Amino acid sequence: MIRGLYTSAWSMLALQKKMDVVSNNMANVNTSGYKKDTLVLESFPSLMTKIIKDYGGTPGASRNIGTMELGNDVGEVFTNYSQGQVTKTNNNLDMAIRDSNNAFFTVSMTDADGNETECYTRDGSFTKGSDGSLLTNDGYSVLGENGPIKLGSGDFTVGSDGTIQQNGETVDQLRITEFEDTTQLAKFGNNLVTADADAATRQFTGLVEQGSTELSNVNIIKEMVDMITVTRSYEANQKVLQAQDGTLDKAVNEVGRV
Repeated sequence: MIRGLYTSAWSMLALQKKMDVVSNNMANVNTSGYKKDTLVLESFPSLMTKIIKDYGGTPGASRNIGTMELGNDVGEVFTNYSQGQVTKTNNNLDMAIRDSNNAFFTVSMTDADGNETECYTRDGSFTKGSDGSLLTNDGYSVLGENGPIKLGSGDFTVGSDGTIQQNGETVDQLRITEFEDTTQLAKFGNNLVTADADAATRQFTGLVEQGSTELSNVNIIKEMVDMITVTRSYEANQKVLQAQDGTLDKAVNEVGRV
């Protein structure tokens, strides 16, 4: 009976974490370049149950009385890096990566202490700083092969390989980082990801499209269905928990009184 309480309660905790992931996906359905997360559940390992004070045996000794299963637990949060829909904006500062799920724009993030961290993003909705710097919406510098990209006045063009030309001259080339394995990436916040120190990269195999942005790869209909499924599963566990609690109440307060 007590095991049932633990199993239902643990499943409710796992479902609550899954609801957090689904809610975050839905909140970012209109975030450019956002990649959806999926929570993977796995069976919880068996736990050995012991009786602490076995008065029928050696005083103060404990002994095994069996195993206890707690149902499902959170295995990992998997990020789906598949390309979202690319839409035209006709804004020269907007850029999108096509034909490669593993490629990212490279940006430099500076913290309060002045330390720089190299991060990556699929969000190509860039802006232009007062000094001509190419920036993300959060003010992080977009990196080229020669460092932070700085543009002059006037229009500019971006080639399919990321080469930036302005006034008939090559300004720089976008530093597009393409990874061999996206499982070595981790979300950092502000629509950025970071990579493990030993993450392997390869030559960029896609293309850059100026005047377009990549939309989120979240399917809002599927997320709503997942939310309904999680809610019903949570309610089912809640009812089971209440039934077990009621049975335990009778066993303690009524049967125990006889």
